[in-house]
Amino acid sequence: MTKSMTGFASATGSADGFSWSWDLRSVNARGMDARLRVPDWIEGLEAAIRPAIQKTVARGNVNLTLRVSRDEVGQGNSVDPDVLATVLASIQQIEDTATNEHRLNLAPTSAADILSMRVISDATRMDRDTKPLLAELKKDFTSLLTAFDAMRKNEGKALSKVLNAQLVQISKLTKDAAKSAKNRRDATVKTLRENLARVLDNTDRADPDRVAQELAIISLKADITEEIDRLHAHVSAAKELLATKGPVGRKLDFLSQEFNREANTLCSKAQSKELTAIGLDLKAVIDQMREQVQNVE
Repeated sequence: MTKSMTGFASATGSADGFSWSWDLRSVNARGMDARLRVPDWIEGLEAAIRPAIQKTVARGNVNLTLRVSRDEVGQGNSVDPDVLATVLASIQQIEDTATNEHRLNLAPTSAADILSMRVISDATRMDRDTKPLLAELKKDFTSLLTAFDAMRKNEGKALSKVLNAQLVQISKLTKDAAKSAKNRRDATVKTLRENLARVLDNTDRADPDRVAQELAIISLKADITEEIDRLHAHVSAAKELLATKGPVGRKLDFLSQEFNREANTLCSKAQSKELTAIGLDLKAVIDQMREQVQNVE
């Protein structure tokens, strides 16, 4: 199943006196790059979730952010007397210096201001066992990753529909080009024969075989049979890739470049307004397809 490299999932949870929020998103990239921002005080968390991401995502720039907070001050939290004493002494020193040396009157310091200075001792960062929290986060992350991958699959289905529709357009335009080339070839052969006869009638020195050879070379250079055949082959190959399980983005990207190369060659050999118009339409559809392919894993 085709997957998109673009995905997003978020979740919140709480357990064991903690609350948390997840944010997992990815965008297209040439390779696989997973950047994790998780609390380092939860031992073993990153080691547990990184392999799961790498197993699920084969290609893309993945960013995961986890924010964990302790529930409101209560059990397991208390004012650290040593830290509080240090903070109060520092505040007093600042106020004395401002008043006596600089003649400044500072606004009174509130209890909320003091609390913001981390005078609360948090058992989560000290002697508390974080294994129960780790277990809850691992379970929650599994659900998050499942939702994230489901979105990428849904995006992939939509991409497949768009790409298959574009391949149908390319196939039709290729058939139109083949038909136009056949009509052009019949007219070209007639013109070449008339020109050959005119040259031979107006000169005594022209070598008929050499003239015929030169005209044949001109005709060969204008032939687009190989380009038509390769375009048909590329369409079949692309359809097979879209029906293949696993990452196919790199192969589709390479194939889209081949599509573009054949369309360019076809345009350069066109030598008719009708075939040139078809070639330009081909290039437009192929460019649209190449843009979509950039999002395929």
